[in-house]
Amino acid sequence: MLMLNDIMVPPMVFEKLRARSQAKIDNDYVVALDIGTEFVKALIAKQVDDRLEIVGVGRARQELSDMHSGAIADISGVVRNCEEALSEAEDQAGLQAKRAVIGIAGELVKGVTNTIRYRRPQPDRPLDENEMEFIIEKVQERAALKAQKQIALETGNEEVEVKLVNSALVSIHIDGYKVSNPIGFQGRDVAVQIYTAFAPMVHIGALERVADELALELVAVAAEPFAVSRAVLGTDASSNFTAILADIGGGTTDIAVVNDGGVEGTKMFGIGGRSFTRTIATEMNLSYKDAEKLKVNIDSTQIKPTVAKEAEKAVDKTLEVWLAGVELALSEFDSVDHLPNRILLCGGGASLKKLVEALSERDWYKDLPFTKRPSVHHITPGEVIGVSDTTDRANDHTFITAMGLLRVGYDTMVGSSDSDTIKDKLNRILRI
Repeated sequence: MLMLNDIMVPPMVFEKLRARSQAKIDNDYVVALDIGTEFVKALIAKQVDDRLEIVGVGRARQELSDMHSGAIADISGVVRNCEEALSEAEDQAGLQAKRAVIGIAGELVKGVTNTIRYRRPQPDRPLDENEMEFIIEKVQERAALKAQKQIALETGNEEVEVKLVNSALVSIHIDGYKVSNPIGFQGRDVAVQIYTAFAPMVHIGALERVADELALELVAVAAEPFAVSRAVLGTDASSNFTAILADIGGGTTDIAVVNDGGVEGTKMFGIGGRSFTRTIATEMNLSYKDAEKLKVNIDSTQIKPTVAKEAEKAVDKTLEVWLAGVELALSEFDSVDHLPNRILLCGGGASLKKLVEALSERDWYKDLPFTKRPSVHHITPGEVIGVSDTTDRANDHTFITAMGLLRVGYDTMVGSSDSDTIKDKLNRILRI
């Protein structure tokens, strides 16, 4: 075994890392690393005109101790798993890509939409891009202060440092009138809505360390529910896409509310697929590994009916708590008059049939501002805009988050052009 920055690395893996560190950066390729609680997924994609083509797919299982509630708990363990997934994707692609986008999740990642009302000192002067940049800066300052206070309250640490990970323009109003392009308008009162996601520096630092150990150039870190929204929104600035997006992972459930193409906000809570497994293990006196196997095969005809019934009873216990978490998370979107009547699911936890049935059939939604019972279905890879899979291996809802990370990478990498809308230009200002 060889040591690399205090991390134990097998010789073959070390050779891979050295090759990647010495590789010439090909700007046409980007890597998405979805570091989930249960699995690491790696996608390598090539930029072809205005879209991305997936040319390599890899996946590696995480150990129980590697992650905690969606955040990295063991950097060396996660690095090994990422390298395994990356190697698989690189072998399939026949190349090594260095530019990477990594997802961040967990209960301490805060994504909210803030509105700032700016009273212009010279209402007769047409708005220009410099003034819009100034207004956006003020929105981000206010959002950072709110996120810092909220995370400090939840952690009991007033000194906690937070960092902006994503921003996106939601809407602009001038004197109460909604505009898609504010440049050139006169008016006194400008109201700007911007989605911002913040995370504790300790979480971001862990991801940066992982990228460094893997010899990857970190292009962007993305809040995973934001990445999912990018997957389904694409580049249409006038999109009227409206839905609730739920990414159900191993350790957390991440929810984004999208209204008329704008991200209203994101919420996360610490119940995911592993919670169901642990309940089965406890109730049926099984090891975690056996409980996970039973959960995955709960609908199989090979499982004895009595065993399946006992497992379903255990699943129902956690389902009640999970549904309460969904209801609580959605109730916090108090600035929304009506919640979207579509719920789109992704992530490994969404593979649990009883969970989808409960969301579709139970009355958990009755006390929330829905106009009717929401419809529920999985997001398919074919619904991801601007990303296609040439490998046929990123083939179900469990790869949507990773595909969304590719979209974030594309957004970050593309340069401006004359055909860009003002929303594109302002969103480019927002990127870090």
